[in-house]
Amino acid sequence: MLANVRIRPTLALVLVAAVALSGCNLLNRNKNKEDTTYAEQPVEQLYSVGAERLDAHRWSDAVTYFKEVERQHPYSEWSRRAILMEAYAHYQNNDYTSAVADSERFLELYPGNSSAVYAYYLKAQCYFEQILDVGRDQGATQQALTAETEVARRFPHTPYAADARVKIDMIHDQLAGKEMAVGRFYEQNGDMLAAIGRFKTVIDKYQTTSHTPEALERLVEGYLTLGLIQEAKENAAVLGYNYPGSYWYETAYKLMASKGYPLGTQPKHGRRGLFRATREFFGPAAPPPEPPPPPATQPQQQTATSAQEQQSLDKATKKHKRTWYNPLGL
Repeated sequence: MLANVRIRPTLALVLVAAVALSGCNLLNRNKNKEDTTYAEQPVEQLYSVGAERLDAHRWSDAVTYFKEVERQHPYSEWSRRAILMEAYAHYQNNDYTSAVADSERFLELYPGNSSAVYAYYLKAQCYFEQILDVGRDQGATQQALTAETEVARRFPHTPYAADARVKIDMIHDQLAGKEMAVGRFYEQNGDMLAAIGRFKTVIDKYQTTSHTPEALERLVEGYLTLGLIQEAKENAAVLGYNYPGSYWYETAYKLMASKGYPLGTQPKHGRRGLFRATREFFGPAAPPPEPPPPPATQPQQQTATSAQEQQSLDKATKKHKRTWYNPLGL
């Protein structure tokens, strides 16, 4: 009993010390937390620090400062700008979900603002950079197509729309490639009707893509397999008219001849075809050639050679880096 009585005060002291230590740790933790909490500061200073963090590619720190701009000055002009800068920093940090959320928040709060075009464009870029290969699900591809189409429709005469139209063509090619991959799978497994449906989708929806010649040739194969000779002839004729010099027309030509149905138009190597000629005709004209420079002296030739070598070296060693778009004139 005496031993137990002596031990209890000792245990009590140990417990008191433990509680004191835990309290100190809690106080230190709270102190550190207060140190990382930004005190009330002028909005210009907060925004400027956030912009400096962007220049230094410290994306997470930049987001923290821009969020502080929103928290401390929610109804100011700087708060509106900070939302876009948050979206850009999240985009650069490959946090596409947060970047899309920031862009949508900006569009919800300021739909008629002049910087709304950049919010639409940034949202489209986030979806575009998440596109996967044709063997994977193309959900992000469809989202990118919708977003890029929205940019081109709302702002048709801006550089953003020009970039969006180029990406729309790339997305169409991606979606056509997905249809072709599924169609080839069906064809290899003997489901010719399903394969023909996929190939016809390419012709109907993505006929200006690079997959059109192969889709036409695959249709010729499918119709021949099903005994639909007339349909095979029609698709082979379309293929020969538009792509007479392509590998796929040469393949279809040989296939039809081997089945006893020779085509009237022989493959013509080097001929461009109607679709390509039409695109080149309506495309932008090439700039006029520049006049040849006057002959350089020996020192000038050495200087020009050194500059070319330096330029080649810079291109070889330059790393890919997305430049910071500055829509707000920081």
